[in-house]
Amino acid sequence: MIFNSFNFLFFLPVVFLLYWFVAKKNSKFQNIILLVSSYFFYACWDYRFLFLLIFSTLLDYITGIKMADAKSLTQKKFWFWLSIGINLGFLGVFKYYNFFATSFAELLSGFGLTSNFWSINVILPVGISFYTFHGLSYVIDIYNDKIKPEKDIVDYSVFVSFFPLLVAGPIERATHLLPQIQRERTFNYQKAVDGLRQILWGLFMKIVVADNCAIIVNEVFKNQENYNASSLVIAAIFFAFQIYGDFSGYSNIALGTARLFGVELLRNFAFPYFSRDIAEFWRRWHISLSTWFRDYLYIPLGGSKGGMWMQVRNTIIIFVVSGFWHGANWTFIIWGAINAFFILPLVVFKLNRTNTNSVAENSFFPSLKEFFQIILTFSITTIAWIFFRSPSVKLALLYIAKILNYDNYSFPEIDLKPFIFIFILIVVEWIQRKKHHGLELYKLNNIYIRWFIYLTLFLIIILFGANSDSFIYFQF
Repeated sequence: MIFNSFNFLFFLPVVFLLYWFVAKKNSKFQNIILLVSSYFFYACWDYRFLFLLIFSTLLDYITGIKMADAKSLTQKKFWFWLSIGINLGFLGVFKYYNFFATSFAELLSGFGLTSNFWSINVILPVGISFYTFHGLSYVIDIYNDKIKPEKDIVDYSVFVSFFPLLVAGPIERATHLLPQIQRERTFNYQKAVDGLRQILWGLFMKIVVADNCAIIVNEVFKNQENYNASSLVIAAIFFAFQIYGDFSGYSNIALGTARLFGVELLRNFAFPYFSRDIAEFWRRWHISLSTWFRDYLYIPLGGSKGGMWMQVRNTIIIFVVSGFWHGANWTFIIWGAINAFFILPLVVFKLNRTNTNSVAENSFFPSLKEFFQIILTFSITTIAWIFFRSPSVKLALLYIAKILNYDNYSFPEIDLKPFIFIFILIVVEWIQRKKHHGLELYKLNNIYIRWFIYLTLFLIIILFGANSDSFIYFQF
């Protein structure tokens, strides 16, 4: 079941009614409804992998209690590393085994040696990278004595499997989400209405912007040899907005859905394409993952306290690991390395915290300097996205080589209609850049203008929405 499906259109109101009108103010009953609904939501994709989700949940739940009850540090470490090893082991087998086996076989063949590694023909469980990271952060925080273990199995299970965030995040922390699950929740009309607005905006981003861009992107990247350089440039730009509309659209729907149930999830996007440098971009893009790697990898490695060499080393590590987290392909690793390359000059010259405020903070239009900074940041980000989208490093390099050949430029050979939807997206988000999402309208009191906006967006979605099978980040 996915957010932009008719199944979800029926599923959500049913869960909402059960949650608020049957369970009413009984938080335990509400959590049971959320847990059963979340497992049903996940089982609709493939019920067989529901058992893997439940096993991972029970493993970390028991590990947390065992670590808290441990009589010695050795015993505590045993349970800690058991959980880490099993969680990463499952992730490694399902997501990375074939990559390592194939890469090692290719390495041996380069030396004239043959190998007979078995490959695994198995579907990647949807959301495994996300719910594994939920559990890892929980176990690590208990090990470091930052939190106490949760004794209520239902509450902890909801934390791991809450359906709005289950398959593509945001990656939540126990310190943020568990207290909301444990306390009594009351219906807040204003937050629920704003949640519906956020869902509507997320659907526009996904169905109109991302899915219309995807039609062009899929065609051009699949047959790049048949298109001129102008078309390749535009397809790269379209992919930048496809992945943004797809993933930020999902996050908006997830956050808006959670608010219908009185839960506030971590913000995952903060208008990243208005960033003035690559460091600011990564503070605004997939925020929950970036901060996860900062807290659980970058800082434990020494962060920026061990001198410039350590800071450079740790920066490269987290970007390469972040790339590998996205998928078992050298294209993702190189994508991460490219972003590290772009950000390192800012780190070395201590300019990575220059742009921490909102762009054009005291005016409607950006300054000329800010405008060119935004264009430059978007451009280098789009170059990196080419590796992210390409099926192989070789094809990505050929794609870029053709772009750099100025003799290949002529009028684009592709449909430019998605530019209209991208323009609407940019204008709305620029106006709303100091808010939490594109349709946050708390201060717009005119009911006629509000409903005009809602109906216009709804009609655009109905009339111009394109078909899509799933969200991009479901594969990660």
